[in-house]
Amino acid sequence: MQSVLNLIISIVRTPAILVALIAILGLALQKKSFPDIVSGGIKTFIGFLVLTGGAGIVTGSLDPLGKMFIHAFHVQGVIPNNEAIVGVVLVQYGTTTALIMLLSMIINVLLARFTSFKYIYLSGHVMLYMAAMLAVLLQVAGFETWSIILLGGLVLGVADTAMPAMVQPFVSKVTKSNTVALAHTGDFGYWISGVFAKAFGNDKHSTEDLNIPKSVSFLRDSTVAITITMAVIYVILAICAGPAYVGKMSGDMNYIVYSIVQAGTFAAGVYVILSGVRLILNEIIPAFKGISEKLVPNAVPALDCPIVFPYAPNAVIVGFFASFIGGVVSMLLMISFHLVIVIPGVVAHFMCGATSGVIGNAVGGRRGAIIGSFFQGIVISFLPLALIPVLGKIGFGNAMFSDADFGVWGSLIGWSGQLGGQIAILVVVALIIIAFTTASIIVAKRSKKITE
Repeated sequence: MQSVLNLIISIVRTPAILVALIAILGLALQKKSFPDIVSGGIKTFIGFLVLTGGAGIVTGSLDPLGKMFIHAFHVQGVIPNNEAIVGVVLVQYGTTTALIMLLSMIINVLLARFTSFKYIYLSGHVMLYMAAMLAVLLQVAGFETWSIILLGGLVLGVADTAMPAMVQPFVSKVTKSNTVALAHTGDFGYWISGVFAKAFGNDKHSTEDLNIPKSVSFLRDSTVAITITMAVIYVILAICAGPAYVGKMSGDMNYIVYSIVQAGTFAAGVYVILSGVRLILNEIIPAFKGISEKLVPNAVPALDCPIVFPYAPNAVIVGFFASFIGGVVSMLLMISFHLVIVIPGVVAHFMCGATSGVIGNAVGGRRGAIIGSFFQGIVISFLPLALIPVLGKIGFGNAMFSDADFGVWGSLIGWSGQLGGQIAILVVVALIIIAFTTASIIVAKRSKKITE
């Protein structure tokens, strides 16, 4: 039984396999030929591996950048990093986390089938991270294992259906369609970005329409622009950190050359991500038509955040820097008010900031990309402070979940447990279900009026 469970968990926590199987199911439901089914499944599988590989390249190149920043400015504090904290959690709560995740997937499909929110969450890795957080919070509240699995699966299933729906009005502005949605634990932050970008931006001036003089026309190529921009940042931080410190990472390579190579590696990773996204979109959207027609009418695949990067490559970099600046400003405020310091996580600010930049640009142009991403950077800096008291007591306080959804859902469950115990958590879960149901009914009525 345990081996079967491990096999299932390994599949659902691996986006490449999970989405490939979804593509195969969709093509099969459309009664496509066997060669088409095999081809579609393999191309989707490879596309996700390409995307994941690119993300790994980007993450690897950003790691020394983060270390240089911490060393150069002598900062100590909490480091938001999903992988670090989940790695610790799974040692103690691995089985419970896995069962929460499986139940949440079932609930997500049922909610997509029978409510107005038709989004099927396909980012297995962030599902796993959220399930791990819920397992810890409910354990701290004193629930039995079966209750943890039931409540955790219910909350996560609702969250996986509701969060893509919340940010979809902004995502549809990016894609100019409703064929794909965002499934990422930064969805709340992207919504904040969209709200601020729409309020203070100007969608008439896009980041993709920059007037670049002919003398520097090579900057129109996003790969070239990213490489040069990141090289400047890497070299400045390397100089601030000093050759002795950077030399510990670079080995025999000159520290300036090492910085330039890391900048080029970052740009290469972004290029690989964009290639993977294009391959996935070409396969998953047509394949998902079968699921939409047969199993979940009007179903929309919700995919990981890099899915929006190709729509505005310049906004990716603008969003990253604006979000990181928001993180630095937040850190300075924390120091000023003697709060626990949340060190800006470079990877988190890239993934979430870049996505916020694309969304901000779609609804508010260049100004929207900057403002929206900046405020998103502040959100993912301060929200971890709300989680520290409820997670830190059991030894996870030095590492913290980084994305906005963790702060929102974790605070709802964690603080209700802290303030009112199990009864308070049950009341909050009931209110979440009522709010979700009410929103679904309202959306259904509005859709009916539009079609009449």
